[in-house]
Amino acid sequence: MKAVAYCRVSTTEQGKSGLGLEAQQKAIAMFAEANDIEIVETFIEVESGKVSDTTTGRPQLGRALAMAKSLGGPVIVSKLDRLSRDVYFIAGLMVHRVEFIVTELGRQPDPFVLHIYAALSQKERSLISERTKAGLAAAKARGVKLGSARIGGNQAGNRARTARSNARAAALYDVVAGARARGHESLRSIASYLTLSGIASPGGGEWSAMAVSRLLKQMEAVK
Repeated sequence: MKAVAYCRVSTTEQGKSGLGLEAQQKAIAMFAEANDIEIVETFIEVESGKVSDTTTGRPQLGRALAMAKSLGGPVIVSKLDRLSRDVYFIAGLMVHRVEFIVTELGRQPDPFVLHIYAALSQKERSLISERTKAGLAAAKARGVKLGSARIGGNQAGNRARTARSNARAAALYDVVAGARARGHESLRSIASYLTLSGIASPGGGEWSAMAVSRLLKQMEAVK
């Protein structure tokens, strides 16, 4: 089977440095090799998903769709959020009648499954945001000052950072429980689940097994 690959990074800096692209391309290449798929061409987009969730705003995605149609094959991405984090945008892609394969999810017999995954991810992000705000409000009610720390740091600033970190850990408790309920037991599997759900790690990037381990310990401490 012939297919096209689509990779996306969200900033010009990432596009220039290749940060994130190599991992995406490697995941797609490994999936293609394991499933006897020939990647005819790889399309690379350097755009912000927040402002460019249209095929017009994503010219490389538009070209990938056109080539996939002409080949009669799928568009392959490494992660669902490389297409979009917006459920409506992903649902809109289905009307093009081009198969999308997400390497982390495997080939789906029904394209609507991707719509479901996107909806779940979007809902979880919304819940995380709400729980984090609630946790921060509770910390503020206890007298913790949540303003930014002064240069050089001080005890109040440290307490604020700790409060924010603990509130976020508490907000992720149900998300991790949901991951385990779906069969994600290992640290690495939970890390992939969190990343795929569009949840940034404390460092702002993808989750690692080590980051999940630290999160679980923090959850136990604040539970």
